[in-house]
Amino acid sequence: MPYTELNLDLTEEHRLIKREVHDFAVEVLRPASLELDKMSPEDVTRKGSPYWQCMAQAYRNNYHTVLISDEYGGLGLDPLGVHIFWEELSYGSVGFAVSLGCSCFSSFYATLLCDDYLIEKFVLPFVNCKDASVMSCWGITEPAHGSDNLMTGTPFFRDPCACQEVRAVKKRGKWVLNGQKSAWVSNGPIASDAALFVNLDPGMGFAGGGIALVDLNQKGISRGKPLNKMGQRELPQGEIFFDDAVCPDEHMIIDPESYEAITELTLGHANATMGAYFTGVAQAAYDMAMEYSRDRVQGGKPLCQHQMVQSRLFDMFIAIETARAFSRSAMVFNMNTTPPLVQYSIASKVYCTEAAFKVTSEAVQLFGGHGLTKDAPVEKLFRDARAGMIEDGSNDSLSLAAGEMLLREVQ
Repeated sequence: MPYTELNLDLTEEHRLIKREVHDFAVEVLRPASLELDKMSPEDVTRKGSPYWQCMAQAYRNNYHTVLISDEYGGLGLDPLGVHIFWEELSYGSVGFAVSLGCSCFSSFYATLLCDDYLIEKFVLPFVNCKDASVMSCWGITEPAHGSDNLMTGTPFFRDPCACQEVRAVKKRGKWVLNGQKSAWVSNGPIASDAALFVNLDPGMGFAGGGIALVDLNQKGISRGKPLNKMGQRELPQGEIFFDDAVCPDEHMIIDPESYEAITELTLGHANATMGAYFTGVAQAAYDMAMEYSRDRVQGGKPLCQHQMVQSRLFDMFIAIETARAFSRSAMVFNMNTTPPLVQYSIASKVYCTEAAFKVTSEAVQLFGGHGLTKDAPVEKLFRDARAGMIEDGSNDSLSLAAGEMLLREVQ
């Protein structure tokens, strides 16, 4: 690997997963992501596309089970191993990393609850799947509600003037679902099931929510066109519509009593993962810029021999190493702590996505005119990094939520 590993405590298992996933990301995911980047969203999701080929290969490698314990047949990695896994996967393609991360949402919740029925229904079919046909999505974002869904701990979260648009009402022992999730649902166009965040009690605002594990291949559910977007174009995203769809009572796994706490736990894990993703993106852009600066001759000598270029490279290097150290610490701490200190995961997400945007922007600058062309992979990394400052909660909104958390901490 191009960069030096500063952690002297890495086990042989850590080093093995690092090498294995890095090679898969560079040799399989990156070429496919560049091909998919040029395709229409409809062609990306079409069966037999490079997206499906890569996801099936990832499933055969058991990578979809990264968050599932070995007790249920998952990879069973420790928190540091999970960070290394996501960082190296994103080095090749952050879009594929996000898709793979969302694929296990329902299974992750089922293992969290340790419910035998849910394990049998959602975890085992997922773990045993080898063709990506069993895939979840995180059904939280809505047309009128994006980052505000994640503002746990704030007065706004309990304001009855705002709540989830997808409503679940219990009728004859089952939950009936109506409403719409927005076009930003990752895996939305293709997922077989959803960890669906719904409203159960409008009088409580967002805090009156619940989480349902929902079969998406049923009558009453339809999907919009896959989203045509600037970055992470290898990641299918799209709307999901619910028109009297049904959820069995035993699949409504979270009610308002625990909804805010579980949402905060989810945010703590998801944002820590975003930190790992975008550390990988930044490292990839830096490595491309370093290699180009050695080859490109300008002013009679390689670009890297100019002092201003060396200064830029050093600033990029600092940003990446601090992102790696911070995001690893946040993930290891919060995956070992209940409840998590979510402000650290948010800080990791905000810092690492902004570091990735800075590093990819500097990489484009070092590539010069070539960096603006579709022939340079760094141009795609720049677009991918820009998306990171909005997805999984916009950095502005998350910072407000984290500020509330800091105030609660010192009271």
